[in-house]
Amino acid sequence: MTNDEYRKALDAVIRLGACAVNGETPEREWAKGLDTDLLYKAAKQHLLTALVGHALESAGIYEHSFIQAKAKAIRKLGLMDAEMAVLFEKLEQAGIWYVPLKGAVLKAYYPAYGLRQMADHDILFDESCADEVKAIMEDMGFSSENFGTGNDDCYHKEPVCNFELHRSLFGICHETKLQEYYRDVKTRLLPDENNRYGYHFSPEDFYIYMVAHEYKHYSAGGTGLRSLVDTYVYLKKVTLDMDYVAAETEKLGIREFEELNRSLSFHLFGDDKALDNLPDKEAEMLSFVQKCGPYGSMENNIRSRMKKVIGEQEKVTGWMRFKYYLSRLFPTQELLRPWYPLAKYKMCIPLVWIYRIVVIATVRRKKVIREVKIVEKQRKGLN
Repeated sequence: MTNDEYRKALDAVIRLGACAVNGETPEREWAKGLDTDLLYKAAKQHLLTALVGHALESAGIYEHSFIQAKAKAIRKLGLMDAEMAVLFEKLEQAGIWYVPLKGAVLKAYYPAYGLRQMADHDILFDESCADEVKAIMEDMGFSSENFGTGNDDCYHKEPVCNFELHRSLFGICHETKLQEYYRDVKTRLLPDENNRYGYHFSPEDFYIYMVAHEYKHYSAGGTGLRSLVDTYVYLKKVTLDMDYVAAETEKLGIREFEELNRSLSFHLFGDDKALDNLPDKEAEMLSFVQKCGPYGSMENNIRSRMKKVIGEQEKVTGWMRFKYYLSRLFPTQELLRPWYPLAKYKMCIPLVWIYRIVVIATVRRKKVIREVKIVEKQRKGLN
């Protein structure tokens, strides 16, 4: 497989995805001529196998890998939705406020159930009730992971149910403007009509959070084609006050990103499909997005971290790399506090550093070696 062959497969994913979200049937002869193994690999990278499979089926093309992926996506979503309904009922009974986020809401905007694939359901809740919520989740059969170590608590239940329960929308590791804007998030929420403790964003504020969340990923490890599909399917069905959106994204420092992301999504999936004739900035964004997948890449994450430590540089010197390694071995108390309980005590920071170094040398050794290799590749520059 060459890079050009894979790029063409990604282009086909976009074309088929556009057909699926617009209720169109792809040209059968063109679709039959696609390398379905390569197409599946490209679609899977961006969590779009169910959507692409849906488009192929509309043209009378039934490939086992895509049929299976779509069936699994529907089954997983069904199981998670059932668990979410139980959780919301228990939160109502306990008097704990909650807000479904991201895919848990966006799934309804896709043309059929299960076409918006996701790894988990995200829910914002009253942080002061974290221990009570943990007890509820464990009573439902979930095991807790990363509890109290960041801005979200992770829960898993076999076979495929994953939940991220957010204490806040952005944590200490994220950009200050995002943290500050959403610090008192409940003031931006509206009460549900049919629930006592359920809340939701206005259509505009939901979209602004979508953009802020995608920007968080895009500016760190990157984000994939699914985020562009999300943008398109939401804006296709919802009419927003775009003056308000512009003003709020300006406050967040992401107005340019929102405009570029929105324009690209409509060029790829809207009526004026322009995949072969994109403006330069959009072509650059698409190239980056196609390489990433929905959750970014380790290489992009490391590049982002390096930029924060040493700034934008044409050439990364030995001293700059050393400075980066020091920042990774000895993080500040602010960065350590969400992950290590002892880090809230300044005198215990050296003990946390020692513990981290031991873990790095043993449990995380392979991951650290990979990080070092990526850093060393940056000798000629960050871009």
